[in-house]
Amino acid sequence: MFKIKSISIILAVFFAGISQAQIEGANLFSTNQVVSIDLDFPQSDFWQQLQDNYENIDLIGSVYIPAQLTLTDATGTYTFDSVGVRLKGNSSDFHPGDKKAFKIDFNKFKVGQNYDGLKKLNFSNCFKDPTFMREKLFFDLCRTHGVPAPRANYANVKYNGEDWGFYTMIEQIDDQFLDWRIGNDSGNLFKAGSNFSGGDGEANLVYLGLDQSLYESSYELKSNEETNDWYDLIDFIYFLNSSSDAEFELGLPSRLDLGPFLSSVAFNNLFSNLDTYTLSARNYYLYHNMSTDQWEWIKWDANETFGSYAFGVQTPMTNLPIDFYQGQRPLLERVFENELFMNQYTSEICLLLNTVFNPEYLNPIIDNYKELIQQYVYADNNKMFSNNDFDTNINSNLGGPGGTIYGLKSFIQARYNYLSSSVNCNAFASLSSFIPEGLSAYPNPTTGSLIINGDHLYPLPYELFSLDGKCILRGELLHAEESIDISHLSSEMYHLKVGNKWIKVLKQ
Repeated sequence: MFKIKSISIILAVFFAGISQAQIEGANLFSTNQVVSIDLDFPQSDFWQQLQDNYENIDLIGSVYIPAQLTLTDATGTYTFDSVGVRLKGNSSDFHPGDKKAFKIDFNKFKVGQNYDGLKKLNFSNCFKDPTFMREKLFFDLCRTHGVPAPRANYANVKYNGEDWGFYTMIEQIDDQFLDWRIGNDSGNLFKAGSNFSGGDGEANLVYLGLDQSLYESSYELKSNEETNDWYDLIDFIYFLNSSSDAEFELGLPSRLDLGPFLSSVAFNNLFSNLDTYTLSARNYYLYHNMSTDQWEWIKWDANETFGSYAFGVQTPMTNLPIDFYQGQRPLLERVFENELFMNQYTSEICLLLNTVFNPEYLNPIIDNYKELIQQYVYADNNKMFSNNDFDTNINSNLGGPGGTIYGLKSFIQARYNYLSSSVNCNAFASLSSFIPEGLSAYPNPTTGSLIINGDHLYPLPYELFSLDGKCILRGELLHAEESIDISHLSSEMYHLKVGNKWIKVLKQ
């Protein structure tokens, strides 16, 4: 296996060709920081109201109560006279005490109000995570490899002047996210697997018929609600379940943005992230991109990565095979059974093992996170675990009533060792992540130059982006077989944009 040199240990957001400063939410998410959130509720019984609204959400829907917000980030302090606040989450509600996950809606009571272009923010209480790092680490890595995922940072929270706890702050998946990450927001956005009354919440992509109501207990339409037309989702599910093997292989890439999806599945497997389509069949979004007429697979809710969600799975979380799934999962089943797609997926596993999923790369990032948050974790008197648990679980496993809580570094080492010995990556010694049809770059990895191959109209513009999203090289290719010189660049991973297609490039 080849290795690349360590790159910046503070990961930034990767995005599709837009300067970070231009993206909504850059003040909160462009750099790793701890934001201060001070909420002042005018109601003397605000906590009882928040709890009552949460407990009755199936009956009354999502009800917010007003509060004044003072937000301080690296750019300054900002006050909002009235924002909406409500509790959120499913299993995270089992976090002991009053430190519950919650959501802020900036324009709930003042139409058009936002902060840095954002309308909503989510605050995770790090349920089942002594390290406070699982979700942020996972989302950061996913985004740097082109997988649609929300941005994440940290926040120290006060309610009415009282320290309430240290939280992970998560970007909302909404039209703002779709604008900067996908490039359009006019399509249908479905949230998968929420626990709605009247259903089991399993968004397993099993075809149930043409009746839209049969799917409404497992998926929730989050855009175009007035039109409320689910035909595109049902048609996609029908294709997954009813197409022949030949039709599936030919038709899936035109219906699903396959490269990022295979990367998404690979990240789930590497990090044993099973509270998603793989096992629980929830905690993801599907968006119908109207520009490409493809579905985009978007990450959500990663607090139980590193094998923290293992219900009914007997295999140790560090030893999951790369084709693991459980239950009726037609999309995964058919991808794993298809030789072409399985080869592309395996190449992605090998690529990630050789670049980012290994102790050499991840341990310095974890150490940097620890340096950033340790004082805030120690000061959080409402956290689920002790200070000693925080320190210990960064490096090694903890025992608990729910089973093993895998240490971050020990899990990475054990999982890397298992996969390195069980997956034959010899056939994927070159960088062979999914390449869009009709487009390739070679040699890849390269030590100096790249040649773009395919049937194109010239001149052909291109842009090369670093992992922090900065465009570091752009130009035009005037004819076929013309090379792009990157010999002066450091040995890292880059993202090459040619037209509206992306290729991962490794400079050795």
